[in-house]
Amino acid sequence: MTSLLTKIAQWLHLSKTKEVILQNLFWSVIGKIVNLLSGLFVGIIVARYLGPEKYGLMDYVISYVFLFQTFAAFGLDAIEIREEARGKEPFQKIIGTAFGLKVIFGVIFIAAVILTSWQMDADNYTTILIAIYSLVIVLNSFSVIRNYFIAIVQNEYVVKAEIARTLIGIGIKLGLLIIHASLTWFIVAYMFDFLLVASGYGMAYHTKIGRMREWNFNLSYAKFMLCESFPLLLTNTAVIVYQRIDHILIGQMIDKEAVGYYAVASRFVEVLIYIPMMLAQTITPVLVSIRERSAEEYIRKGQQFMNLSLWCSILAAIFTSILSYWIIRLTFGFAYLPAVTILQIMSFKAASVALSNTAGAMIVTEKIQSLSILRDGLGCIVCVVLNYLLLPRYGIIAAAYISIASNVAAGYIADAFIPTYRHLFVRQTRALVLGWKDILSYKNLLNKK
Repeated sequence: MTSLLTKIAQWLHLSKTKEVILQNLFWSVIGKIVNLLSGLFVGIIVARYLGPEKYGLMDYVISYVFLFQTFAAFGLDAIEIREEARGKEPFQKIIGTAFGLKVIFGVIFIAAVILTSWQMDADNYTTILIAIYSLVIVLNSFSVIRNYFIAIVQNEYVVKAEIARTLIGIGIKLGLLIIHASLTWFIVAYMFDFLLVASGYGMAYHTKIGRMREWNFNLSYAKFMLCESFPLLLTNTAVIVYQRIDHILIGQMIDKEAVGYYAVASRFVEVLIYIPMMLAQTITPVLVSIRERSAEEYIRKGQQFMNLSLWCSILAAIFTSILSYWIIRLTFGFAYLPAVTILQIMSFKAASVALSNTAGAMIVTEKIQSLSILRDGLGCIVCVVLNYLLLPRYGIIAAAYISIASNVAAGYIADAFIPTYRHLFVRQTRALVLGWKDILSYKNLLNKK
């Protein structure tokens, strides 16, 4: 596979640096496609087996824990990748400090997720499921290894670990289906996926980089990372609230069956929004390098990536919306047909995510993340207020529209009112109006000029 990519790079007349970027992008795409498609495949089978109500309960549990998982991450991922890409500090200090902070926060927020669930949910069974799944918060600390491989543009190794985790996880869940296991065991299996991938990251690091015992936690550097990441914590919290709170509100204000329908549509939307998320994650270390070399080239390349991300997402959304009925019917089955209308609407969430995530990558690159809470805070307010006002009256249809409105408010409209981000609003508007041209001339993203 590597030799094939080398030949493609030679055909495109790419430099060695750009060849490495191409290979990194390829492995990112392969890993995510395998993960998304296998997750969708297993999700379809599990959803058919559990039915809308139990499947909705499972999604409610995962969404609830995911909110607290964001707090535990403390916005450290983007800062870790940025600092490791810069190479100004020993990577052992960066990765060791980030890992230590994540473990500490992980333990704290496991206690928080269980306590709040016990207070909010009258159903003790739901709290037990949340307690089991909450272990993923600490296991997610090993994502520092993935971040390091991303920073040094060597995604191949962690992607292979993730693919192995995915295949083993599929086998476990299929086994549970065969023995007709209860919902509890499926929650355990989804939690076990994080243990598998953490082990895979550890093996990849030990094989290619060195021993994890060489990591060192530096208190003064931890203070620096916390100061740098705190604005991103607030931002990520606001983002996750308006990306996931709808699942929780639907479960509490309507019922778990409605969550099941909404979760089914969200499954396909997750595949769509992978395009802008993958591009934003991949180009962040690249943009850091380009910006330090040339401000003019950084502006040009940043605009091109934004254009490509947005218009690929728009085209994918149109295609998905048109085929929504057949997508739901042929996958999840007749029991989930109420999700068709939700998917037709939510498909276009991918375009709003493209605008927001690409601009977010530039915010981190330009070190202006201190005000990002304002943009995402607006999205959070729009999401919560509109859901409380409209969800009881219009049901999950309202939640679908609100999910798009929240992203547009946070990732685009807010940039027009924040002076520091106004240049991003100009770029986003240019992408909306003229960005389609880069779809027709995609090679410009890789040329030497």
